[in-house]
Amino acid sequence: MKKRIILLLLAAAALTTAAARPRLIVQIVVGSMRAGDLERYAANFGDGGLKRLTEGGTCYTDARYDCMQTTTPVSLATLATGAMPSMHGVIGPTWRDYTSNETVFLTEGKRGPGAYHLIAPTLAETLRAQCPESRTVTVAAEAESAILLAGKGGNVFWLDTGRCNWATSPYYAEELPDWIGRSNREHYNLSFLAEEWRTLLDRARYRNTRHWDITLAARNRREKDEAGKGRLHPADDLERLRCTPAGNSALLAFAKQAIAQYRLGTDEVPDLLTVCLDPARRIMETYGPESVEVEDMYYRLDRDLADFLTYLFAQVRDGDAVVVLTSDHGSSPSFDAGPAPAERFNARQFEVIVNGFLNVRYGMGNWVLGYEERSLWLNHNLIYERGLDLSEVQNEVATFAMQFDGVSHALSSTAMRTSYFGSGYARLMQNGFYPRRSGDVVLNLMPGWIEERDGVVSASGSMYGYDTRVPLIFYGAGILPRQIDRPVDMTAVAPTLCRLLGIEAPAASEGTVLEEVISSNI
Repeated sequence: MKKRIILLLLAAAALTTAAARPRLIVQIVVGSMRAGDLERYAANFGDGGLKRLTEGGTCYTDARYDCMQTTTPVSLATLATGAMPSMHGVIGPTWRDYTSNETVFLTEGKRGPGAYHLIAPTLAETLRAQCPESRTVTVAAEAESAILLAGKGGNVFWLDTGRCNWATSPYYAEELPDWIGRSNREHYNLSFLAEEWRTLLDRARYRNTRHWDITLAARNRREKDEAGKGRLHPADDLERLRCTPAGNSALLAFAKQAIAQYRLGTDEVPDLLTVCLDPARRIMETYGPESVEVEDMYYRLDRDLADFLTYLFAQVRDGDAVVVLTSDHGSSPSFDAGPAPAERFNARQFEVIVNGFLNVRYGMGNWVLGYEERSLWLNHNLIYERGLDLSEVQNEVATFAMQFDGVSHALSSTAMRTSYFGSGYARLMQNGFYPRRSGDVVLNLMPGWIEERDGVVSASGSMYGYDTRVPLIFYGAGILPRQIDRPVDMTAVAPTLCRLLGIEAPAASEGTVLEEVISSNI
């Protein structure tokens, strides 16, 4: 009798666990959203969008990327794989091949954009491998974002660079589905564009004060406002989508179509939809976190999300969906804001001066292969031809780099390969270091400093809280409304979602499952 009762209890537990598995998981990645943005602008949010998620979901208030290289490709790869850059190998959009001295592009290949150089499996890949009937859809404004979140295979779409249409590549599919083709022929994305971008609310309701005159005309030039600050005017429809809230609207509208066309969440086999809102990042970079443009973008996104969430839970069978809202990183203060504005780091000048320094030390030559996103690659072939010790040259350059304005830390590749840093700035730099790809010398800039790029006033890529700390919310079927204040590493997202789906975590995953989400869902 006891044995029968135990078996019945085990069977009931198994049924409960199976029922708890969501039919659809939707990941929404808002580009460059800081952790504090949701609270800062909450007073002007409606009840059905961002406030619905924050008040009805499990919110982690101290979620962070635990590495220095908080740039979009690196962070998206971390989010998708559950691994640090030191494990998943994505250290930026490009790097240098030390054998050929050629530049390697992360997502470029013979069959069009694709996951050619991703070495760690993503959540989407893992779901399809363990549940072959599962459908995975990934959509982003930019190809690189979509590819990094999707990985190898699946239904992957982004905006093309010519006609402002939805596109994929032969790496994923030889042709687009008919429903996307029809949408492209009708130029549906253009319906989201307005002649001008004006504030959604009355002026008195905005907290930010910079750039009140929001006007984006289709002109490729910079104008000066009263403060002398230049504003970017997009050259074409694609840039108007990428640099205005219209892009977020188009992405979420496409996501709604994907739910219907792929019948996501309509059967017992779990599906995955991932949406990366790249326009939010572009707006943050162009105008800065202190701007009305960024604030207005959030209010418009709030309305778009309210519409999307209503549609999502109406379409998914029994409303059995889980939504995860987070970001790829935060963003720096605008370099020209505040009483003591920061300066910008001139990367090209840094390259030239370092090469000149090595010319003086070791003779004339092309010593520097290139610099990209705080990493400097040296010419190994030339170093070996001259009979020099690579580690000594790396360490000399790292020491020399510390003399530059704006540089707070510099570590050589040798130091990160041969030492273990358990704490402090060096640990964060080492977490973002992948020996086969990372530069010979990696820099961290001082707080507030960013690399000089035309039209960019705010950027990510540092170890500071404004870059590393992001919102993280789980909402939906079985998720309890509560706030969790303990520190959380963003490598936890992928394995947590895998646990919800009842599958094993991605092979390279290092994250710890968030038990608060799991316990409330069972």
